[in-house]
Amino acid sequence: MEESREFGESGRRTVAELVAARWGDHRPGLWCEGRVLTQHEVAAGAAARAALLADLLPPGAEPHVGVLLDNTPEFPLWLAAAALARAAVAGINPTRRGPELVRDILHTECPLLITQTAHLPLLAGPDLPGVRLLVTDTPEYEDLLAPYAGAVPDPSRATPADRILLCFTSGSTGAPKAALCSQGRLAAAGHSLVEQFGVGADDVHYICMPMFHGNAVIADWAPALAAGAGVALRRRFSASGFLADVRRYRATYFTYVGRAIQYILATEARPDDRDNPLRTGFGTEAGAVDAAAFERRFGVRLVEGYGSSEGGAAVQWAPGTPAGAVGPASPGLAVLDPATGRECPAAVFDAGGRLVNGDEAIGELVNRGPHRFEGYWRNPAAEAERRRWGSPRSSEAGSGGGAYWTGDLFYRDADGYLYFAGRTDDRIRVDGENLAAAMIENIVARYEGAVAVAVYGVPDPVTGDQVMATIAGSFDPAGFAEFLAAQPDLGTKMAPRFVRVVERMPVTATNKIHRALLRREGFRCADPVWWRPPGEGAYRTLTREDVEGPLAFAKSPSSVRRQGLEPRTR
Repeated sequence: MEESREFGESGRRTVAELVAARWGDHRPGLWCEGRVLTQHEVAAGAAARAALLADLLPPGAEPHVGVLLDNTPEFPLWLAAAALARAAVAGINPTRRGPELVRDILHTECPLLITQTAHLPLLAGPDLPGVRLLVTDTPEYEDLLAPYAGAVPDPSRATPADRILLCFTSGSTGAPKAALCSQGRLAAAGHSLVEQFGVGADDVHYICMPMFHGNAVIADWAPALAAGAGVALRRRFSASGFLADVRRYRATYFTYVGRAIQYILATEARPDDRDNPLRTGFGTEAGAVDAAAFERRFGVRLVEGYGSSEGGAAVQWAPGTPAGAVGPASPGLAVLDPATGRECPAAVFDAGGRLVNGDEAIGELVNRGPHRFEGYWRNPAAEAERRRWGSPRSSEAGSGGGAYWTGDLFYRDADGYLYFAGRTDDRIRVDGENLAAAMIENIVARYEGAVAVAVYGVPDPVTGDQVMATIAGSFDPAGFAEFLAAQPDLGTKMAPRFVRVVERMPVTATNKIHRALLRREGFRCADPVWWRPPGEGAYRTLTREDVEGPLAFAKSPSSVRRQGLEPRTR
């Protein structure tokens, strides 16, 4: 009974079965620019590529396929083909370069790399021993596929345990980790989202987030596949093209990450913006202010969720969730002190809604119940960091099995609702108190001149951190100080000490704010920076004399690393 509920009435437990189910379905199923494929043609194309893959994989090689593509029809076709062939796709980020790009391809042991002509310059210099390139927009590729045109999808050999994704995490520090995802987990995620959002066969999913990232595949493509819904692809995200695409394809569902919603809201408003077929937007990091603005303008409710590409933990919004919260904690989820492994006390708020016990309440979100984390490819140390029972200092840490430590900071109220406080790297400790970067960010986002906001910690000259904000948009120092003073939920230690003003927020390839870069540059950057000297309420321009005088500090190893100035001695 439990299994039938998890996988829906269809009972299809593998992605291969979901692909094969579209055979004989002649409804339109895939749109991209001027091209339209039926559901049947998608299944047939996947079968042809699966047969080709079986013949091209060298004996004894890992059944892995690197995919270095924009969001073209070839990307979902190769995902579907990999499922039928019991292979796994490693989505390769085209914004990476040189040794980093080579490292991703070679680390995932891909004997085949599917790419396009536009990305060939990325591969002109690097040496990729043992890797065969297939360039999809060439006559040679079509000739290679032609003998397999009559292939029929056969899902009988695929099992739920077969790998289908090696999904690189989007972390911006260190080498990305390739999280494993099985066919069973991806199919289950698709079925779950179909049930959560009521996705049907007549829906059209607009995929504008990059398909090399887990968001587009797990939260957009998988539920469309599970429901037999259509998929419309945008080669690369475009804020100005968003609404036109939605109308052209009659899209009803889309996903987003990072600053995508802010970029859409920054486009010129029109009286007919609400004239669109969208029903649901699902994603992360829009923030309460932008979500409300999006609904007012487009008539579409955004559902903010939390979930890791690794499958270790998820939080779903539910009716009754307080403003600012992500959703209720499901059984097994807890907020733990990373140092001790003990559960953090419930959050306490004052009359203005300000968190007053952040030092005690903020901790790392941990899933102590069943979870679907399947590990990282060839990275046991990273697996041990994620999967442990105790704290990092505990003798049980990294002992195998155990709970799943997300690496994300949360706090939990007395009613069991969870609030996102940032990544563990985003922890800000001011005068001995832990502050939630995400909470400060949501407050600063109310500032009228802000198009995008990032909040993070920079080292204090003496000890701990100071709060720094980067704002994309217009900035008036006096007006900003007045704005902060008027916010009832902004504590005295939360007010940004430094404000960096940029024309455009630096982002990663998945449109997430590049916080690691901002932290690394700190207030020693090329952009204008304003600051409030200690004991003053007004902001003034940060000068070289300030940096070399009152803000100079002894570069201890920790502060040097955090400013990105670590000497190359290791």
